[in-house]
Amino acid sequence: MRRDDDEFAARDLELVYIARKLSEAKDLEQAMTADGIDFLVEPDTYKGGVVFQTARIGAFFYVVPEAAEETRRWLAGRKYRPHRKREPDPSAQA
Repeated sequence: MRRDDDEFAARDLELVYIARKLSEAKDLEQAMTADGIDFLVEPDTYKGGVVFQTARIGAFFYVVPEAAEETRRWLAGRKYRPHRKREPDPSAQA
C-alpha cells in the first residue's frame, strides 16, 4: 500500500525500482497495493540515454530495508527489473 505518512517517509528506506514512464509507475503502484506491499513513491531524476545522456524524471519506489529483497523478488517475478544496491568497488579506494 502506498504510504505518504511522515513516519514511514522518515525511516531509512531502500530504493527497489525506478519507473521511467508514468503508465509503468501507475501499473506498478496498483500491483503493489493489490499485493499489500508498503511502499513510498517519489519523483526524482536519473540519467538516461546511451550516446547523449540527459537527466530524466522517474518514479522512484522505496520500501523498508527488511522488505527490500522480498520486494525485489516480487518485482522480478512480474518481469520488472529491480534496482540493486551497488556495492563499493574496493579497488577504487586506493
